[in-house]
Amino acid sequence: MNVLGMQTLFAKEVRRFMRVPGQTVLSPLISTTLYFIVFGYSISGRIHEVEGHPYLHFIVPGLVFLGIANNAFLNSSSSLFITKIQGTVVDLLVAPLGPGELMVGFIGGAMVRGLVVGLLTWMVAAVFSGFSLEHPLATLYFLLLSSYVFSVLGMLAAVWAEKFEQINFFPTFVMLPLTFLGGVFYSVRELPSPWNHISLFNPMVYMVEGLRYGMLGSSLFSPLVGGAILAVTAAVATGVTYAVLRSGYKMKA
Repeated sequence: MNVLGMQTLFAKEVRRFMRVPGQTVLSPLISTTLYFIVFGYSISGRIHEVEGHPYLHFIVPGLVFLGIANNAFLNSSSSLFITKIQGTVVDLLVAPLGPGELMVGFIGGAMVRGLVVGLLTWMVAAVFSGFSLEHPLATLYFLLLSSYVFSVLGMLAAVWAEKFEQINFFPTFVMLPLTFLGGVFYSVRELPSPWNHISLFNPMVYMVEGLRYGMLGSSLFSPLVGGAILAVTAAVATGVTYAVLRSGYKMKA
């Protein structure tokens, strides 16, 4: 295992997004904060409590998840895709780095960005609604694994994509609908039939509810169920991405 190579690639990925913090950290932080202000204050006047929690408190875990998922995905997908477009992916392929080592570097950097944005979002939300952390270990588990899953999916999207439009396909047509149907701003229990049953097949529901359990102390589903679904999703995504990188699919000329 090329530990030095992994460390170098990881450090490069972190430096890449830290060179433009206004674009990679501040901009998504402002967007997520606007979600909190607009949805929180406009709806909380009409809906005072959801699932036994004040509405402002209820939406915080979902907004933290939103910041983590979007930024982890965008970091790994854009970074790897740009190397393909610029032709510098050849440097990675000839370097003494295997598929697993490439994944550690790209995914590690993407996780850092996602977690930085998510934690900053949490801090900003605490100013408006107060800080709440009922189960630290559960919160840490869902934070880390959620950022990992979307970092891996970002790599997979970058390998598959051949045009910029294809990279944008996943955030626009997959992640955004699943996010808004994932119980970020409402309880999926309140959805009319059959949407409340269909939502049970959305893995983002369990990620959001898992964070809600860790931060607020209660959720619609058992955190064990959500944690198991998240672990299986991570394992499958990791296996597929590793196999694709190992085969050189759309990576080698």
